[in-house]
This record gives sequence, structure tokens and C-alpha cells, in this order.
Amino acid sequence: MFKRFFKKEEPRSKDELELISFVLKKFAYRPQNLSYFLEALTHRSLSNQDDISYSNERLEYLGDAILDAVIAELLYLRFPNEDEGYLTKIKSKVVSRKTLSEIAEALDLKSMIRYHKGRTINISTLEGNAFEALIGAIYLDGGFDAVKKTINHHIFRKYADLNKILEEEIDFKSRLFIWCQKSRLQLEFVVLKEENIQGNWQYEIEVYINEKSYGRGMGNSKKGAEQAASKETLILVGEID
Repeated sequence: MFKRFFKKEEPRSKDELELISFVLKKFAYRPQNLSYFLEALTHRSLSNQDDISYSNERLEYLGDAILDAVIAELLYLRFPNEDEGYLTKIKSKVVSRKTLSEIAEALDLKSMIRYHKGRTINISTLEGNAFEALIGAIYLDGGFDAVKKTINHHIFRKYADLNKILEEEIDFKSRLFIWCQKSRLQLEFVVLKEENIQGNWQYEIEVYINEKSYGRGMGNSKKGAEQAASKETLILVGEID
């Protein structure tokens, strides 16, 4: 059984070494203060049992905020031309309960979580919450740069396909942007027509990739025309049917 706090000078127990190995393998991070990680993997159903007076709820709260900050920065840099509302919408897709639960399942967190097995508990929720708590633990143990590196360069590369998540959830324009970004192609939307006919605006927009014309689209707003042009372009390049 783990102890709440550990002293560096004491030899590591088998359980302690197992915990270090798990975090190192799954998160590419070597823990220093193991008590943070033990807490992150302890569900509240064990509180006040076996002399355990803590749970991972506070670390889950912290991890949720840190994960939001890391993903917000990633999307801010990835979509330089989109507004706040768009970025907020996309962030909600990336850090959804569904996505976090899938990541936690891929990490096999349930094999390490301590909880009262005699109670009816949703394992998927349990894992998703523990994942956020472990993000909080890494932040406290190693700082923001360490947790950002773990999320951006390990978690979303090994356990979740960020591009696939975005492609499944977001609109045609963003799917086209991601496709061009992956292939390092220059994307440009050119307004061919912008006119007001009896109080109704009409726009026609053409997509250029590496200065070569592709799809065209029309709509009563620039965004609508961009969506139509992007959809036609994705069909032309074989990304959608």
C-alpha cells in the first residue's frame, strides 16, 4: 500500500516504482513528488477509509484548468484567423468528456486508479477525471512547461489523433485548413463577387492552394461562401465524397 508522502532518501517500494514506471511510460514524465500522483489516482469513494483522508477532486479541478489553457494556446496558434467564438467551440470538442474518456481508456488508467470496488461507479467517468487529476499532478510537480510538453508532444500524438478529432467535429473550412497544414500547403480564400441585391448580400469565393484555383462557393455571408468553397475543394482533393 502506498504511503501519503515519500522521502527521497528512503528506498523505493515495489508500488512506488510501479507508479513511477506507469507515469513515465504513459505520460513521458518522471515524477518527483509521488504524493501528487497517488492523490490523482485516488477516488473519493476511498476517502476516510484505510486512513485515507484525500481524493483526486482538487487535482481534477486544477488539471481541468491547465488542460484548458494548453489546448487554448494550441488552437490559438493553429487557427490564427479565427475569432474567439470559433476557438471556444473547437476547444470544447477537444476537451470534451468523450475525448478525455477515450484518452484515459487508451492510457489504461483504470488499472492504476484506487476506488471502492463495492460501489457502482461509472468507470469511464472515473478514468476521465483521473486523467485531468494527473495533468494537475504533473503541473504541480514539474510546472506549466512540463505539462504542456506532455500534452502536446506525447498525449495527443500517442493516445489521441488531434487532427482526426478536429476533422470529425468541425466544419469544412477548418477541415481544409488542417489538410493544407498537414501537407504544408498555402491556403487562400479570394472574394470573386460581393454584391447587395435588393438588400440581400451575395458572396462568391474561390479557394486557392499554392496559388492554384480549386473550389468555388456562394452564400449570403462570407463564412457561408467559404464553407461552400471549402466543401467543393475537399471533394476535388478526395478528402470527402
